[in-house]
Amino acid sequence: MDSSDRSDAFDRPDLRYADFARERVAQLPPPADPETFALAYHLLHLSYLVVADLESQIHRPRGWTLPGFRLMFKLWLLGPTQPARLAEISVMSRAAVTNAVNTLEREGLVERRPLPDDRRAVVAALTRAGEAAVREAFAEQTGREQQWFAALDPAERATLTELVRRVLAARPHGAQD
Repeated sequence: MDSSDRSDAFDRPDLRYADFARERVAQLPPPADPETFALAYHLLHLSYLVVADLESQIHRPRGWTLPGFRLMFKLWLLGPTQPARLAEISVMSRAAVTNAVNTLEREGLVERRPLPDDRRAVVAALTRAGEAAVREAFAEQTGREQQWFAALDPAERATLTELVRRVLAARPHGAQD
């Protein structure tokens, strides 16, 4: 992208508003922090856009939500997993996981199985149809993610990933675990 392409790309209404908001925050008394505001604003805006895009382009046409796909993806990687563990690694409530598993089970994508050593406990597992569906959706999602981050070279993507991981690792006490 040459500099003329870059200036055109930055002349979008949403980015102009972000610049305006940052300048207004810069005029506020402390503890206002325009740089932290701008960073959080852009991260939130990007995450909202990516989630909305992935849902509308890939998951909703399949009758899924992104959280439903995320659960199936985790089951694909982990194999049969207890719902409590899925909630923990998905940053979702147990009730949300239960609701998602119920929906995916009705669709024939996930099934509940009793644990062999504790018949009262269950694990969620992908069905064969669920595994095929998650493989197909993952391939599409990967392509879409590559489009989203094509503006960054591989080193920039790696740096951004590491910076976001550092922020996540140091998140404030009381933030969702």
